Amino acid sequence: MVIKQAFLVVSIALALALSGCSRQQSDWERTRTANTADAYELFLKKYPSGEFTGQAKAQIKGLYEERDWQRARDSDTLEAYQAFLKAYPEGKWTEEARIRVENFTLATAPSTPAPAGAETPPAAAPKPSKPAPKPSKPASQPSKPAPRSSKPAAVAASVPAAMKRHGSYSVQLGAFKSGAQAANTRWARLEQDYAGVLSGLTPKVSAKKLASGTLYRLQVANLSEKRANSICQALKAHAQACVLIRP
Repeated sequence: MVIKQAFLVVSIALALALSGCSRQQSDWERTRTANTADAYELFLKKYPSGEFTGQAKAQIKGLYEERDWQRARDSDTLEAYQAFLKAYPEGKWTEEARIRVENFTLATAPSTPAPAGAETPPAAAPKPSKPAPKPSKPASQPSKPAPRSSKPAAVAASVPAAMKRHGSYSVQLGAFKSGAQAANTRWARLEQDYAGVLSGLTPKVSAKKLASGTLYRLQVANLSEKRANSICQALKAHAQACVLIRP
């Protein structure tokens, strides 16, 4: 009689254990079908240390990263990408976020050389000093500076025309710390995936020395404003980094 009772207790315990496992399995299948952060959170509350706990936590992390990455892309600001990197220093979209941060950091870099065009006035300043001593020697010299000044005027007039034909806008498609090869590899991949968008374009890789090291910028220059905008719009529509650089 005692043996029968013991056998009955063991049988009931096994039945309960099996029913618990089957219930957890069915709940896990329903949770996976829903595939939402809320569903996984509820599953973890019900089974905090179950068979599928590790998988549930991994799925939640991935879903939150996808959500936050989408928000960063929609915002498309330097601050948004920096916040994403702080939250996900090692994730699926970490490398892409770093590229976009570097793009924003260097987007204004080509415009700083423009003020460095203030380096041209020093070149222009010595010119007046040279003609000054020359006219003092012969009296016929004043007639010569006139044709000389007319030639630069003609050249200056031709420069804006060329700029209009080729365009003075640029786009930056990436910035890399690992070297120029990384930039070239990026271009090859973009050219393959978006041949229609980048057809006929020739990239350039320029090095920019910063306090933190050298960054290699992948850019395409001499674009019209319309072409530059269309490139960035097309690439951003496919979640690719692109920063418009104005003249």
